[in-house]
Amino acid sequence: MAGRLSIAVIGAGMGGLATAVALLRAGVDVTVYEQARKFARLGAGIQVGCNAMQVLRGLGLEQRIRSEAFYPRSWNNRDWRTGEVRYDQIFGPAAEAKYGAPYLLAHRGDLHATLASAVPGERIRLDHKLTGLDDRAGSVMLGFADGSTAVHDGVVAADGVHSLVRQLLFGAEKPSFTGRIAYRTTFPAALLGGYDIGECTKWWGEDRHIVIYYVKPDRSEVYFVTSQPEPGFTVESWSAKGDMPTLRAAFDGFHPQVQHVLAACPDVHKWALADRDPLPQWQDGNVTLLGDACHPMTPYMAQGAAMALEDAAVLSRLLAEVNDPAGIHGAFRRLEATRKPRTSRVQLTSRTNTWLREKTDVDWVYSYNPWTAPLAA
Repeated sequence: MAGRLSIAVIGAGMGGLATAVALLRAGVDVTVYEQARKFARLGAGIQVGCNAMQVLRGLGLEQRIRSEAFYPRSWNNRDWRTGEVRYDQIFGPAAEAKYGAPYLLAHRGDLHATLASAVPGERIRLDHKLTGLDDRAGSVMLGFADGSTAVHDGVVAADGVHSLVRQLLFGAEKPSFTGRIAYRTTFPAALLGGYDIGECTKWWGEDRHIVIYYVKPDRSEVYFVTSQPEPGFTVESWSAKGDMPTLRAAFDGFHPQVQHVLAACPDVHKWALADRDPLPQWQDGNVTLLGDACHPMTPYMAQGAAMALEDAAVLSRLLAEVNDPAGIHGAFRRLEATRKPRTSRVQLTSRTNTWLREKTDVDWVYSYNPWTAPLAA
């Protein structure tokens, strides 16, 4: 019955692809519209928490991502100068046994490719930049930059932090820049010359930090991401190039392990960090937002993509119960009611940048399973 529903997903990022896979498995007819002309393996890492792994397991993708990702013993938090351990959050087999799923470190491109592998090619429309939509009480018409149109029963907008659908539904949103920027990149670990960098370490400075970890099971690729003050930069795009001498100078005096990684790094990108409050409303009619489109957050908990994956799993459970387009709006309202308390808590916790700095209660994050979590009435 649910197969009669036709859902458009706007955006083929992590949240959009996860939504497509989950809805297809629930018997829903899905088409994904993506503005990019092709997928690219961009140089960035991602922490795939135990809660996110529950989603991938439910989608039948656990073994593929495990074969591509690094399995760390812990997230080690150390003093920027002395290297003293402030808090060592143990993962590995102990966390897998406790939370029912592993904690992995991966390249974003590898996670994206894993999700894309589960979506039939004919379900993805590349080079389709959305320009407008019209919710016509029972169906939604989409317009694209190439002049084409499409009509679906409902729309899931997973079009990211700069969501056009959010703007069309609720007006333009002005980001609140924090005065801080993040530098990030991946590069071949061979450039380290055999130097030991641990497995996953966050180096806590007085007003800045850097997180360093491997993203491949053979430790062949290393990733880092930083956060430091740079008030004059307000470009919220990972395509902006950073200057390595400037970055190295910003971490002058940090532990030799940090110095070695930065000295070996050939190039880097940077992003202006913005903070946003929880969005008052996610849905309107048969259109809903999902992932960063409705709850973008600072990266300090490494949970942004995980929240989008959780959204996708919960939405698929809700739409699996719907057998008529008239029920889509109710399912979208239940998605918001089910997910907003959790995503808002993660947003507000992440903005403090205190996650794992000292001994931290992590159970409420990593023990969550969106396939079994209670749904709002």
